Amino acid sequence: MNVALAQLDFHIGHFEQNTAKMLDAIHQAQLGGAELIVFPELCITGYPPRDFLEFADFLERVQQAVQQVAKACTSIHALVGAPSVNPQLCGKNLFNSAYLLGEGKVKHVIHKTLLPTYDVFDEYRYFEPNKAFECVEVNGKKIAVVICEDSWDIADDPMYTVHPLDELIKENPEYIINLSASPFSHTQHRKRVEMMRWNTKKYRCPMVYVNHVGAQTELIFDGGSMVFNAGGDCCELLPFFKEEVRIVNMQQLKANHPVNEPEAVSLIHDALVLGIRDYFQKLGFKNAILGLSGGIDSAVTCVLAVEALGKENVWGVMMPSPFSSQHSIGDAVQLAKNLGIRYNIVSISEFYQSFLQGLQPLFEGRPFDVTEENIQARCRAVTLMALSNKFGHVLLNTSNKSEAAVGYGTLYGDMCGGLSVLGDVYKTQVYELAHYINRNWEVIPVHTIVKPPSAELRENQKDTDSLPEYDILDKILFQYIEMRKGPAELKQMGFEAAIVDRVLKMVNMNEYKRHQTPPILRVSDKAFGMGRRMPIVAKYLQ
Repeated sequence: MNVALAQLDFHIGHFEQNTAKMLDAIHQAQLGGAELIVFPELCITGYPPRDFLEFADFLERVQQAVQQVAKACTSIHALVGAPSVNPQLCGKNLFNSAYLLGEGKVKHVIHKTLLPTYDVFDEYRYFEPNKAFECVEVNGKKIAVVICEDSWDIADDPMYTVHPLDELIKENPEYIINLSASPFSHTQHRKRVEMMRWNTKKYRCPMVYVNHVGAQTELIFDGGSMVFNAGGDCCELLPFFKEEVRIVNMQQLKANHPVNEPEAVSLIHDALVLGIRDYFQKLGFKNAILGLSGGIDSAVTCVLAVEALGKENVWGVMMPSPFSSQHSIGDAVQLAKNLGIRYNIVSISEFYQSFLQGLQPLFEGRPFDVTEENIQARCRAVTLMALSNKFGHVLLNTSNKSEAAVGYGTLYGDMCGGLSVLGDVYKTQVYELAHYINRNWEVIPVHTIVKPPSAELRENQKDTDSLPEYDILDKILFQYIEMRKGPAELKQMGFEAAIVDRVLKMVNMNEYKRHQTPPILRVSDKAFGMGRRMPIVAKYLQ
């Protein structure tokens, strides 16, 4: 059997575009001699549709789109992901389903059994789990169809009480096909390979895995669709971060593809570029603006924006204050020239002095402190938002994950923006990205990379005046945020007790700030935002 893997970029709720892409892929697969084309999970709606699933009109358009795609499947079959109505009076109103289309109609509907409700997933909010297991037939070939999580419960301590493939394998299918919506993290490819190898070896059955590509606000889908043979060997691997329709002869699966995990920094780079591009294109935006401080965070953000949007669509604004160094201004200007982007220098000194003068009667007798530092950050935010409003540019936030974690940022100042590009990238990873960007030539001025990081909001300020060294801070943050290690465990790992207590207190006390940040492009296993749900008002570690 020739099976086409349709790894495509779908747009949530854009039924016309989604169906047009699917129809084009079906035509392409037919010309290539495919008997079956497989699309990703919930491809009709885009993933995740969230509370759109509560609108009757939305669900009606889902069914119209399914029927439209079905009519094109006359000489080919298709597996299409979409919600379906639960006919039972009890339980949730919908299933997360895979539709088998052929002969111009819906021939079978398979429902998802395991509904993830953790991290970024919230499927049990909307869907009823499947309880009946049956393989489907396509041109005489019996196929076990599963949907994403249905083949992921492979741990020694399983999360669920049933494994769908344990039931489906009883019918002796010739192939397993998985329709997936697996978001990107820089460790996810390794986990997918492990999942594919575990299933194909256990069930001695070839497996097709088709994933989304493209970004849906915070979530980035990297593609990486695969085919494994019954011996657990990777025979086909589709590209990361690119659309492709590939036809695979399931009778000739040879272990001819390496599955070595690509370098993490290159994956993160490509994911962020795709995340920016899709955020802008799907919302109908074109131009971006950002503050260029001469620091590494804004430099890396600017380069990524140029790669995603084109140099003609990125505007950098330098906003020196009385504490800005000439080196920083020069580095920012040099970066803008290297990239060929528009840039302007708008001094905030007069704005800042005006605020100080107006507040002087209230501040009289009080020393300079973080208040005056924050006023500078907010002057910059007002400047950027004014330009954003006047010229219709989307403001990109340049704060990194380390800063966001410990609250080293100013609300309504440097934390503002329409999209946070580096909010899931630790400071040490930002340096790795900068070196990766400069791998062929010096895009980011070397002085930007080697100088000690500073917010430059007071004389001779350094980040280390307020924070531990980033190589120590980031290790603690990673263990606490991603690995969920508590203070006792961190101290047992060798981290200094006083630093652990200080860092964890900062993380927990600044939850209120993170609830007011822009959407953050997710590139790790545990990003701030939809996948990390912490109470704002709590006493733990404070």
